[in-house]
Amino acid sequence: MPHNHHNQQAHPGAHHRIYHPDPELLYHDSGIDYNHVEMNRNASVAKLYEDALRYEAGTIISSKGALVTSSGKKTGRSPKDKRIVDEPSTTEDIWWGPVNTKLSEHAFLINHERAVDYLNTRERLYVFDGFAGWDPKYRIKIRVVCARAYHCLFMRNMLIRPTPEELEHYGEPDFTILNAGAFPANRYTTGMTSTTSVAINFPRREMVILGTEYAGEMKKGVFTIMHYLMPKAGVLSLHSSANQGNDGDVTLFFGLSGTGKTTLSADPGRHLIGDDEHCWSDTGVFNIEGGCYAKCIDLSAEKEPEIFAAIRYGAVLENVVLDEDTRHVHYEDDSLTENTRCAYPIEYIPNALIPCIGGHPKNIIMLTCDALGVLPPVSKLTSSQAMYHFISGYTSKMAGTEDGVIEPEATFSACFGQPFLVLHPTKYATMLAQKMHNHAADAWLINTGWNGGAYGKTGKRISLKYSRAIIDAIHSGELKKAAYQTYPIFGLDIPTAVAGVPAEVNVILNLEHEE
Repeated sequence: MPHNHHNQQAHPGAHHRIYHPDPELLYHDSGIDYNHVEMNRNASVAKLYEDALRYEAGTIISSKGALVTSSGKKTGRSPKDKRIVDEPSTTEDIWWGPVNTKLSEHAFLINHERAVDYLNTRERLYVFDGFAGWDPKYRIKIRVVCARAYHCLFMRNMLIRPTPEELEHYGEPDFTILNAGAFPANRYTTGMTSTTSVAINFPRREMVILGTEYAGEMKKGVFTIMHYLMPKAGVLSLHSSANQGNDGDVTLFFGLSGTGKTTLSADPGRHLIGDDEHCWSDTGVFNIEGGCYAKCIDLSAEKEPEIFAAIRYGAVLENVVLDEDTRHVHYEDDSLTENTRCAYPIEYIPNALIPCIGGHPKNIIMLTCDALGVLPPVSKLTSSQAMYHFISGYTSKMAGTEDGVIEPEATFSACFGQPFLVLHPTKYATMLAQKMHNHAADAWLINTGWNGGAYGKTGKRISLKYSRAIIDAIHSGELKKAAYQTYPIFGLDIPTAVAGVPAEVNVILNLEHEE
């Protein structure tokens, strides 16, 4: 199919191919036989509900109307099974190592063929065409092809949903995800270490999933793609949530899964831009996604009212336990996994900012879940400290977010998002330092983990209400004007008092320094 060269935009969405609905051409492009199976393209929520309930064992509806389903054996990401194709046009750019493992083009094609063969044996397939990135200048078109209605509904929630007009003129995608997760990889294929494979091929603009039905692999796959394409377009991609005050002041929250990004950014007094993935361009920040993906363990209407209320018709609940009769969700029950999750459209948050685009950040908040209990609840960072904490990314992996993690593990995750970086961390850190300098953003380090001692010993998890009070004090300007003392071990500036936070919450707040 010929390329459309009349609109050569200088961003990753350039070189779009003209859309042609001819199944033979679609087959030629991806190998999927669109004539052989019942094809559901951009199906409605109701249709996806019906199919999931009819064809996917164990799928039910919660008392609030959410679709409840199981991701099967894998209830978290499998980072050790992630691969990127090593080929001449991209190999010099990619940060090879434990995060980005090389896969040969030949091995990728074997996995691709395996996925296509599996998908072509299904009675029905689902295709969703959506966007990644709310800024039209930088957004890319993502096509998802999958065999489960649950996976399609999940990505319908997580990608940006096109209008009917945009869908009509969608054209060819910039990237295609082939999700054959119910079918295993061949362990004897060169480069495979298990029956799970999540592989990205940048020149082919494809991602292939085998051996895992955990839907988060698709979400984070899109994020990985953006981490490669956006910096090349001069845009900084960030593992962060973001919100905006009534005065237009934007705050970015950095942090890994389980640190509180989603929870703390869903603030009733501010407008939500997004909960997990953002880009910072020359004009401000924009959300990559069209939805939110919240952890549900111990969720309650009292602690997290906005998220609790968002779990309704159209939302997807993964791996939760329900009451057999009432269909009420037991959010405290972690018998299936600690990593219970819900995916819902961002407009389910009442004060979401639509479109999800804001100005330049005024405050940068780095969230760390410190399982060792050595960091204070809040510190004000100098620019050099901000770069140190961003590049080192100290936190704890929380139970369930990755396959095999069953209790908090101290770790260092570059840029608070190491599992998703494609380029070297210094590329993102250098871009962040420049943007913070250009726009005079203040930086803060907030510990949402333990204090008074380590996890499992004398420590206690810092209450969510205290973390919220600290963030409120940052937004009101109180903390910028507060009196500070220096924590001698880390050289951090710590406020002597924070409104709404008892001094005994952390003894570090009451340090009497020896002369």
